Amino acid sequence: MTLVLDTNAARVRLLWAEMLSADLQSAKEALREREGITGADWSSRIGTWQRSESAPATIPDLPQWAEALGLEAVIWTALGPRFSGKDASPSADEVITYLQGLTGTRRENAKRYIECAPRQIDTEYRRRIEAALGWSPRACQ
Repeated sequence: MTLVLDTNAARVRLLWAEMLSADLQSAKEALREREGITGADWSSRIGTWQRSESAPATIPDLPQWAEALGLEAVIWTALGPRFSGKDASPSADEVITYLQGLTGTRRENAKRYIECAPRQIDTEYRRRIEAALGWSPRACQ
């Protein structure tokens, strides 16, 4: 399980940080390295927007937001929803069942990932996971 942008999900607050890069390509390379994105098609897994472009489907208000902040370009990890080897959004029940079935290190890693996601990422999945598994947000480094 990982955080992704999903056009079928309810809208939630996203977090962002300014990146100081010489150009869009070097910013994409830096994001690729930070996220550990590999493979020949790595560039397709990084979304980009530049001033005067249309809004991407996954972030419809991006141009207005970016222009209000004076941003020239925006990049993000463009991973879509995937579950059980298919490009699909799982239900909250499917996610909970999957997480309940994890054991050992895999379970601990999943728990840490969910608990350490910023509290502002308030999704239906997160609320359901918290209720079912008791995995609550905590400060992490």
